[in-house]
Amino acid sequence: MSPLDAASGISGTLEARDVGDRVRVLRALLMHPVLRADADGELFRLARRHADVLRTWLERETGWRVIVESQTVRLANSYVPRGATAEAIAQRHPARARRGDPPFTRRRYVLLCLALSVLERSDLQIALGRLAEEIVLAARQPGLADIEFTLTGREQRSDLVAAIRLLLGRGVLVRVAGDEESYVSANGDALYDVDRRVLSTMLAPLHAPGLVAMKLGVDAPIDQIEDALHAPPPAYTDEETTRRVRHAVTRRLLCDPVVYYEELPDDERAYLVSQRVALTRRLAVATGLTPELRAEGVALVDPEDQLTDLRMPEQGTDGHVTLLLAGHLAERGPTSVDDLRAMTKRLAHENAAFWRKTTREAGAENALVTDAVDRLVALGLARIEQTGEDDIVHPLPALARFAVLEPTITERKTR
Repeated sequence: MSPLDAASGISGTLEARDVGDRVRVLRALLMHPVLRADADGELFRLARRHADVLRTWLERETGWRVIVESQTVRLANSYVPRGATAEAIAQRHPARARRGDPPFTRRRYVLLCLALSVLERSDLQIALGRLAEEIVLAARQPGLADIEFTLTGREQRSDLVAAIRLLLGRGVLVRVAGDEESYVSANGDALYDVDRRVLSTMLAPLHAPGLVAMKLGVDAPIDQIEDALHAPPPAYTDEETTRRVRHAVTRRLLCDPVVYYEELPDDERAYLVSQRVALTRRLAVATGLTPELRAEGVALVDPEDQLTDLRMPEQGTDGHVTLLLAGHLAERGPTSVDDLRAMTKRLAHENAAFWRKTTREAGAENALVTDAVDRLVALGLARIEQTGEDDIVHPLPALARFAVLEPTITERKTR
């Protein structure tokens, strides 16, 4: 082998390694938008090393920013689909303190925002009890009259702890002493260090909240404030218009489990239909995801089953319930929630040897069906039609893969 061939081989090996490292970093940032030097070690170092390439790619394909600091790398991956309500986004992409925890309610979201506001003005160390007291005071401001938070019950303390655990996972807080469970039980407390560098990266709107408040006023309707926080500036050229459509479609593909053509605005649908092969190929190379192109839409599937906070199918009682209900919906079509509850109650007795004992208690089917339907909705496999009395669960096209078909038996031919 000539020296030139050897150099070429080494160069190719190094380039392949760099490509693999960039895929690892991008996947890590999509899972956890903040990488920290003290917690993420090698991934943090790789993110800093490849920051320029990643920043260029993300700016071109998604419009997202990568913020590199001495101790943190933050992907500012705000995702607000055009025309989607805050409730719809929260239903499809609910925050969770930890994998497997219940999705955030509106009160938990409010407590999270209030906690960030309090921490911005706090000392570098703060006790959970003290933080809670400050949040109680902050919750009394105008506009939050419908959010009750007085720390008088276990449920309210649990809601606060869910927000705290999310901040612990993001690195905003670092536990020094104590634990959250003792606080929930009202017989203990916890002490945290506040990492202001991570705290400063938590909000990622297009416009600063302070500027929006000055423009609209603090008494503006919440929907108007949400729109203003993420409203893009005017597009003055066709190139800029096309670029924004590309960003919107790419964000959907990276954030939503399934992107259905019928859910997209006309311009985004036309762009995805015409560019789906080239676009999904670029995303597959950058992320390691496998594109599925169907008549109804597009999905990016993770062969490693990492880039998700919900799995389908999943082991355990709740996973089995979800799988059985998914099969029923895929075969029978729209079904009322009451019918799903009746079915689940029957299945609890049929699967008594496999499901946990509490599933046979009176009313247990209500929580099981709620969890299963929430999971199907979040994964883009079903939608709920609220009728005012008995809600209807409608299967979406991607749910067809969970239909149980009758086996086809063919006769063996003999000579």
